[in-house]
Amino acid sequence: MAELIESVEQQTVVEQQTVKETSKEVRRSRSGFWFGLIILLVIAVVAGFGYSFLSQLRAKQEGLGGEVKGAVSQQISDYQAQLAAIQSQLAAVQTDVINKEAHFTNSVTEFSQLQNEKLDATRKELSEEIQKLQRQLGKTRGDWLLADAEYLLSVANQRLLLMGDVNTTKEALEAADQRLRESGDAAAYKVREQLAKDIAAIGRVNAADVVGIYSTLQMLESQIDSLTLLLPYAGRDEAPKPIAPEVKKEPTDLIGQLETMVTIRHVQQHVNEILTPEQAQFIREQLRVKLEIIKIALVQQNDVLYQGSLSDAKKWLSQNFAKEKEADRFTSALDKLLDVRIRSQFPDISLSLKMLRDITKLRIETDKALSHPAKSAPVVDEATPAVQQ
Repeated sequence: MAELIESVEQQTVVEQQTVKETSKEVRRSRSGFWFGLIILLVIAVVAGFGYSFLSQLRAKQEGLGGEVKGAVSQQISDYQAQLAAIQSQLAAVQTDVINKEAHFTNSVTEFSQLQNEKLDATRKELSEEIQKLQRQLGKTRGDWLLADAEYLLSVANQRLLLMGDVNTTKEALEAADQRLRESGDAAAYKVREQLAKDIAAIGRVNAADVVGIYSTLQMLESQIDSLTLLLPYAGRDEAPKPIAPEVKKEPTDLIGQLETMVTIRHVQQHVNEILTPEQAQFIREQLRVKLEIIKIALVQQNDVLYQGSLSDAKKWLSQNFAKEKEADRFTSALDKLLDVRIRSQFPDISLSLKMLRDITKLRIETDKALSHPAKSAPVVDEATPAVQQ
């Protein structure tokens, strides 16, 4: 019984445990349902929010994509414009480079052409100089004598026309004639004939004695201080006389001593003033200046200035200096110089120089005369046929 009771009690306990477990399972199943439902709702809400968020995000992405595309397209268009500008600049630079290259090429071409022309001219000059040197080296003694004679004739013409040096001109002509005689050239005979005429014409020229006239002027210049001025002046320099002891002298001796100390001079014009020492010195210096001008005219062979300066000096002498022996001698010397003509009418001696410079033509004429001598003129030697033609 007890065992039955225990078994009943155990079954009861088991049933109670089973009921409890069943209720627990029911409760668990109900709580699981609601939990699952809640989870589904949460998932649905999250999915809705996710969908809306994705939609907004997609919309924003599409907006951002449009903006990005617009910015990119704008940047691309800007880059294209810049590229076009760069291409145009590159084209301009390329054109400029091409133009500069063409200009540089033209400049180089012109420079090379100019250098070639200069080189050709230099070569031509060098060849001409070489030919001249070869001709000079190939000259004979007669050619050198003819060249020396031509130089002497040039010197003679220059000395006569520029300086009026008759003596040097005559010596140069005679020396040129001597060179032509020593050359032995038959064509130089006509030149020597003209030279003889020129030497004779120079011999007829009355050349002024320049050295003598200059010496006379120097002498007159040294005598200026000894001339007496027409007007009196103060401050005359006199040599100091030794002081003699006082001696009682007769009245006649005092008068003689007074005459030596005082000079009485009669003048033809009325004395209005007494010159100062500076004025007196100025008058003498003016006369010296006039003589210096005469010297310059003498050296320059200026006959007009020479005559005018001499007349001016004579006039100044008569106006400012007393007519005494020294002044008369001074005036006489000036008169003698006035009679001299320092520059005469020189003859023309240039024909002989022209003939010598054209010696080739004379040689041709001489060769013709030698090959066809005149019947009426007998040939004596090599130098005469050209003259007897």
